[in-house]
Amino acid sequence: MRDDIRKTKLDKLENLKNFGMNPYPEKARRTHTNKEALDNFDDVKEDIYLAGRVASLRPMGGSSFVHIEDGTGKIQLFFNKKNIGDDRYKLFVKNIELGDFVQVKGKLFKTKTGEKTLQANEWKILSKTLESFPTEYFGFRNEEEKFRKRYLDLFFNREEREIFVRRAKFWKAIRDFMVSKGFLEVETPYIETTTGGAEARPFETFHNDFDIPVYMRICVGELWQKRLMAAGFEKTFEIGRAFRNEGTSPDHLQEFTNMEFYWAYADYNDGMELVRELYRFIAEEVYGKTEFEARGHKFDLADEWKKIDYTDEVKEQTGINILEADEKELKSRLDELKVKYDGDNKERYVDSLWKYCRKNIAGPAFLINHPVFMSPLAKRKEESPEQAGRFQVLIGGAEVGSGYSELNDPIDQRKRFEEQQKLIDAGDKEAMMPDWEFVEMLEYGMPPTCGFGVGERLFAFLENKTLREVTLFPLVKPKKEKKNSPKKKIQKADKK
Repeated sequence: MRDDIRKTKLDKLENLKNFGMNPYPEKARRTHTNKEALDNFDDVKEDIYLAGRVASLRPMGGSSFVHIEDGTGKIQLFFNKKNIGDDRYKLFVKNIELGDFVQVKGKLFKTKTGEKTLQANEWKILSKTLESFPTEYFGFRNEEEKFRKRYLDLFFNREEREIFVRRAKFWKAIRDFMVSKGFLEVETPYIETTTGGAEARPFETFHNDFDIPVYMRICVGELWQKRLMAAGFEKTFEIGRAFRNEGTSPDHLQEFTNMEFYWAYADYNDGMELVRELYRFIAEEVYGKTEFEARGHKFDLADEWKKIDYTDEVKEQTGINILEADEKELKSRLDELKVKYDGDNKERYVDSLWKYCRKNIAGPAFLINHPVFMSPLAKRKEESPEQAGRFQVLIGGAEVGSGYSELNDPIDQRKRFEEQQKLIDAGDKEAMMPDWEFVEMLEYGMPPTCGFGVGERLFAFLENKTLREVTLFPLVKPKKEKKNSPKKKIQKADKK
């Protein structure tokens, strides 16, 4: 059946060629977008050129009504033999199908039903489809197919296309805000010899020229931007991609966009004030509101942001004092709560308990007073050395931003890296990779600094969508090849 459809489409392609029409011309002519034609309907008297993809066809003998769609919307076209000529009309009706891109010339008029329409007096093909194009009401059978054929999904779903317009505004709003506050936008390496700045499993590759293993970065230049603080820059930020070789979930992808800023002579309290202002600015600029709903929670970014103590909150919700409990107690409580966890050390157990607790917090709130052993790059609080000068933004039962007073004590930093190395040696694949050259930089001196990072997870929560839904082309597994495909035969021959 598929082969028959394919042959029919190829025949139509040949029909266009035989008529002298190039089915894939180099250039299109368009004087108006569809929206411009509709918005300026009363003022446009002369012939205009429109272009777009055929979205519907209704042949009625010697006349046809057609809808084409471009990036701005749909418009109706009217074709008949009188205006176009018998041969070119028949060519259109017999060979143009849903999904084809066409260019049309004509005058605007209103039909008897009052619909604004272009009466075509000339047309040409711009791109001939060779696949069966779905109808407007087509639905994908599974999510993987939807993301695999994102170009169809987005063509038919204007609401989804608008998500990515807002996504562009989201990052523009962040960039505009940071620049307005005197921060300098910088670029730092994507490929590193050690992956610092977060606890995550990296993607590993190999540098042929240097003959060394290298890694795709897991954060947006944290240890590099801190080097810039030591170099004399006082306010920097970067918007870029990060990569983590971990599992997929509604709030996690292996490739994502983040923003990180670093602010010399500031601490985590200064950071909280700036971040609260940033989030409200994003909400107003992108959405024109501050009230949202996500993951079953409602929150208003204009409300007062409560400060929640890490240890106290876990104790209140689970009955466990994480500073006093040993690994056996923590693991037992996780089992009682039926919480899944990875790893077999105190840090992983405490993190899993916290993740259980955070789901119950609507926010907006700041999580503060993290245990130092959970924050290998954060400075100790002078009044409470077991706690880190750190904060995380909580909305919708999740963390959507993290910052802290950056650790600039080289002796303390070396000890914490040594603890992370012990975790790595014990098999923890997400422990932070030590960067001893970074410690050397700290020995030369870095000013007190506040750092903060936020990413597209915040955008997903404001949209009340999963991360995959707000990513244009999330990674999907390649299609399985047919058993006797030509490519398989070639591979078998090569093995022989």
